[in-house]
Amino acid sequence: MKLTPGKLAGMKAVSNERGVIAAAAMDQRGSLQKSLAKEKGSAVSDTMMEEFKILVSEVLTPHASAILLDPEWGLPASKRRAKNAGLLLAYEKTGYDKTGPGRLGDLLDHWSARRLKEAGADCVKILLYYTPFDPKDVNDKKHAWVERIGDECRANDIPFFLEFVGYEEGADEKGLEYAFSPLYDFVPSTNFILIGTSTFITSTP
Repeated sequence: MKLTPGKLAGMKAVSNERGVIAAAAMDQRGSLQKSLAKEKGSAVSDTMMEEFKILVSEVLTPHASAILLDPEWGLPASKRRAKNAGLLLAYEKTGYDKTGPGRLGDLLDHWSARRLKEAGADCVKILLYYTPFDPKDVNDKKHAWVERIGDECRANDIPFFLEFVGYEEGADEKGLEYAFSPLYDFVPSTNFILIGTSTFITSTP
């Protein structure tokens, strides 16, 4: 596959001298804010979130090829990263739609691939909850969503990173029952999710 100049530049920016992407991830938002608030014993403000991400960026990026941040609280941190580190910016909102099946995601209201690139992003990243066991209509919506974002990134000549999170509808992944599922029950379903996801990846332009 031939890479365009912009995509090649973006991939080089987030890779080390061996061509390996060794990125630090700090685009967590809702879950991170809740965890910090729990440890602190009180609410964590937007300013505190920005300061936390700045500290993480300053400490980790000298040892990473890039850092993944969000444009909501991570832009100040992006300016404090080491010179050797590239920048990936998340394009999706934190969490997912809980009103219906499929854990459908959504994009940040005031951002686009072009705006993320203008903010300094070398690459655009999207998180997608995915399982081949979902109804065809649900997964078709996800396929179309990914295609639209891919076209947007192609038009702006910037690499598009798609982060998959496999899941089981109705299961509590944070619960002990899910964590200690019998091997014969847990592993096959996990493998089918990975296989189904791989099939989706290879069929996506």
